[in-house]
Amino acid sequence: MAIEPDTKNWTWVIESACPDCGFDGSRVTIRDVPAVIDANSDGWPEQLRRPDVRERPDDATWSALEYGAHVRDVHRKMTERLELMLAEDDPLFPNWDQDATAVDERYGEQDPATVAEELQAAARRAAHAFTAVRDDQLDRTGRRSDGSGFTVATLAVYYAHDPVHHLWDVQHAR
Repeated sequence: MAIEPDTKNWTWVIESACPDCGFDGSRVTIRDVPAVIDANSDGWPEQLRRPDVRERPDDATWSALEYGAHVRDVHRKMTERLELMLAEDDPLFPNWDQDATAVDERYGEQDPATVAEELQAAARRAAHAFTAVRDDQLDRTGRRSDGSGFTVATLAVYYAHDPVHHLWDVQHAR
């Protein structure tokens, strides 16, 4: 069963604290992001070993497994977007419908151990990619299909919130 899509524009987390998970984008820089990603990825294996990993806490909330698969894909997608921003001038990112992906890829039916391994590998790759960004690349730009614009520096902060928030989601839903 599909979850109703979240249609909020979360770009405000770049400059403000999230009232739910506590992530404060105003205090995070791109140089902090690799450590944030590394620390966050360390918390996922435990969540993906839970006996209730496939159970949704309610009809409107993903299971820990679905969140883990989503976070794995966020790491992959943000690494792709970073690479695109570094290779092209002001690219328009291909649209990514995360809710359709969850259904199409059957997140809730995936193997939790595989998701945990893939999430950690994708997180390592992303952390490495963001670590390698040079100072002279921080202001390169890119745009989402909805028109939201980012610099490399703001994309990093925006990205870091997502896995932090979703780990909070699965821990909070217990």
